[in-house]
Amino acid sequence: MRSDDVQTAHVLVIGSGGAGVRAAIEASEYGETLLVSKTLAGKGGCTTMAEGGYNAVLREQDSCEIHFEDTMKGGAWLNDPGLVRILVDEAPERVRNLLRWGAVFDVTDSCEVAQRPFGGQRFPRTCYAGDRTGHEMMMTLIDRLHSTEVRVVNEVTIVSLLKDSERVNGALGIDRNGDFSIFLADSVVLATGGGTKIYDISTNSSSGTGDGYALGYQAGAELIDMEQVQFHPTGAVFPYDVRGRLVTEAVRGEGGVLKNATGERFMARYDPDRMELSTRDVVARAIATEILEGRGTKNGGVFLDVTHLPRTQVETRLPVMLEQFLQFGVDIREEPMEVAPTAHHIMGGLRITGHGETTVPGLYACGEVAGGVHGANRLGGNALADTQVFGKRAGEAAGTAKMRKNEADFGQIEAVRKRLEAFTVGDVHPSTVVRSLQTAMWEGAGIFRNAANLEKTLGIIGHLRTLRLKAATPANLVDCCIAGHMLVCATLVVKGALLRKESRGAHVRRDITQAWDGQNSPYGHTYQSLSREGIETEVKS
Repeated sequence: MRSDDVQTAHVLVIGSGGAGVRAAIEASEYGETLLVSKTLAGKGGCTTMAEGGYNAVLREQDSCEIHFEDTMKGGAWLNDPGLVRILVDEAPERVRNLLRWGAVFDVTDSCEVAQRPFGGQRFPRTCYAGDRTGHEMMMTLIDRLHSTEVRVVNEVTIVSLLKDSERVNGALGIDRNGDFSIFLADSVVLATGGGTKIYDISTNSSSGTGDGYALGYQAGAELIDMEQVQFHPTGAVFPYDVRGRLVTEAVRGEGGVLKNATGERFMARYDPDRMELSTRDVVARAIATEILEGRGTKNGGVFLDVTHLPRTQVETRLPVMLEQFLQFGVDIREEPMEVAPTAHHIMGGLRITGHGETTVPGLYACGEVAGGVHGANRLGGNALADTQVFGKRAGEAAGTAKMRKNEADFGQIEAVRKRLEAFTVGDVHPSTVVRSLQTAMWEGAGIFRNAANLEKTLGIIGHLRTLRLKAATPANLVDCCIAGHMLVCATLVVKGALLRKESRGAHVRRDITQAWDGQNSPYGHTYQSLSREGIETEVKS
């Protein structure tokens, strides 16, 4: 575990998805910026996998006020209203940035950016590039990044944030050879994405392991609403090794319909007004209920059908879906897909201000690792907008922060070194721990929850955290650290679910009866940090 030379910068950005790259581009205007990626910049994370679209008010018939109302209602009024205002007001200009930088979105016959309807929204405001919107965005952002002087370090996993007294001033990373990398900076931006790989079935790539939640929590930052985990209604159910792969909401936006095994269009019983374009939490629970009550398919899903649409519409608007299912032996132009809910997005995260500041000086957060924007349920299309709006804001705030004389605290570094050395004499391979964690989370902290199962799950996680992880090779040191991050992330989710004694948005407690809806709830955010945890008794405005 050799230590390389210390690398310094004015701003250190951790994460290379849409939010991280946008933050680095902005920060580079103010000083030397360093971007550290767990994978390859632009290749990992969820942005490049995002298929559906980017929400922005671009038509006179629509308005930011309507977008605000839709987002607050969709989030069961748990969203931070100030953050939502920023999102809806600035999303249009941020998508124009992408267009000016060369992004190619679908357009109408009159050469306006095309927009499709998405669930929970009263106006078609979701901009798209077929069903590969996130990929188009990432390619554009990476091109823009290459035009800056940002230094990029690939395939280094950050295992600890460094602090100077109470202020974050850097991070410690490790590569696949087991070697240290020490980074010092005046400001640090966490843009590490989500963490639903803590569940057995997830849309996230292998990098969605909750690193940022764990890093922020261990550095003393406060996290909010970690219990709010969105289960996307439609993930593939077969073959077995692709379970959970995202079937974009764009399929329903283009007119796809949901049917159970009897052929019934069942959404009429759950949300007859919005049907398949209800919010994700409602559709996910509807599908799960159909399956649990015996009306699911033989593969444990329901049917998502686009066979009634013109073939050319499927081929031009849903090309990735068409290709994906053809690989499974299903031609969606002629037969329905089989889908079921899959863990997708964590709405909670580090508590931030409108400029991405966390509760720890020197530490900023943006994208999925930050909480407050999406409340108890995220509207499809708001996440890609979130990456650009708050990526820009966090990068700018970090960039304009005061320059300081930063020195490495080798006491902190030595403590991490000893933790890593302990892995070389451990007993249990990290993959065994991760597998057990994912099973426990899926069974005990999924779509439907109760206190008994949550307590049981918390006990399992607690036991797993006592096991001595084993690194058989230097490469396994990274795996041990990631498994540790996943255990911390899962603990935060389950503790949050126990703290929130109500059903709200994506969080459903079957053991609690309540006389209120989200808008009239007596509760606000759950909060967790090293120094305190609890639930607010009123929503903060």
